[in-house]
Amino acid sequence: MNNWKIPIGLLLLAIMLVGCSNDKTASENGESELEEISIMLDWYPNAVHAALYVAQEKGYFEEHGLDVEIQMPADTNDPLKLAATGKVDLAISYQSQVVQSRAEEIPVVSVATYVRHSLDSIMMKKEAGINSPKDLEGKNVGYPSTVITEAVIKTMVEHDGGDFSKVKMTDVGWDLMPAVATDKVDAIGGGYINHELVLLNKEGYEMDSFRLDDYGVPDNYELVIVTGENTFNKKKDSIEKFWQAVTKGQQFVKENPDAGLQILLANENADSTLNAEVEKESLKILLPLMEDEGVSFGYQDEESWQNVANWLYEAGVISTEVEPQQFVQNIVPK
Repeated sequence: MNNWKIPIGLLLLAIMLVGCSNDKTASENGESELEEISIMLDWYPNAVHAALYVAQEKGYFEEHGLDVEIQMPADTNDPLKLAATGKVDLAISYQSQVVQSRAEEIPVVSVATYVRHSLDSIMMKKEAGINSPKDLEGKNVGYPSTVITEAVIKTMVEHDGGDFSKVKMTDVGWDLMPAVATDKVDAIGGGYINHELVLLNKEGYEMDSFRLDDYGVPDNYELVIVTGENTFNKKKDSIEKFWQAVTKGQQFVKENPDAGLQILLANENADSTLNAEVEKESLKILLPLMEDEGVSFGYQDEESWQNVANWLYEAGVISTEVEPQQFVQNIVPK
């Protein structure tokens, strides 16, 4: 029996040495296991997501030791909820929705801004004769049946001296464009200047739009990156690395918008194909609104959060006041 022990021992030693050698070779080549991290988009892939796909395509995530899975939501309300519960690590959501969720004690945390300024607007055909929100009195306004959109329109009408009770609100779901194009409604709320407005103009409709912050609604971070409280505590370092890669992707898109757009188009969703001309115009509108000069990409100002929280409370969207410092975590310095 003793004669068998020596060969087996030598064999085990050889296996161990080979394993160590392989580990050493991988280390010398800079190879290491990538950490998996997931992010859910707010909607199907479009121009605003170009930086993410560039970071993935160019290997920026891998450079930071990450293997990033980009997911699409089945419903626009899913990303925040799934991030809050840890079903996904990160999600793209909306500043107002984050405040509303925190008022409902949903444990979501905002870690960075993605689009620093409002994209939402009230829009209508120029021929409708609506020159300011007050002119919506007696008109029919289509909206996607969200309490925030209703509060936006109410605030804008009243700020302009109008009577909101004289405005007819019609729930058209997300069929905003056909509703206003076919004159089912006189105007729409909840449409984006980089999407619905671009598409309607492209289809030959001459459109007007009103900015929210011109009529009493605070300018807001249209899109933010969120995570759950538990995920943030466990993966803060990885989230910071994720954002560093996205920032590099955003810089590439700024310097090479056409190339960045081509990478996006190569990742379009089969069920939601993109029009290159529309996405090019959309990106042109988006880029100046995603950053402010002198402020790091992604930095969050507490004042912006407080203004939005105050407005949502005063507008009756939330019934309890919230403190932004409890759920706003900056992962980048100003």
